[in-house]
Amino acid sequence: MVKHIVFWKLREDCDKDAALAEMRSALEPLVGVVPGLLSAEVRRAYTGDYDAVLYSTLTDKAAAEAYQVHPAHLEAKKVVHSYAVGRAACDYEV
Repeated sequence: MVKHIVFWKLREDCDKDAALAEMRSALEPLVGVVPGLLSAEVRRAYTGDYDAVLYSTLTDKAAAEAYQVHPAHLEAKKVVHSYAVGRAACDYEV
């Protein structure tokens, strides 16, 4: 199993709650669409240097790699990139 965690800094000129809601609507429904994506949660961060976080679980490294190039994920990334100005990510095996 792989945990995929992403932190985003959002643009200062956007409504961060609305941006977060749109990002959540784009990413969380990918569960059941992207093979191997078992869970996805997008939440507001309240500590640190980032505004939003994605915490997701995938079946294995191959699923994590396939997730990155899946057409539905690429569409969701367009939403995220419209708000994000900074990003940090980490994947690890459980």
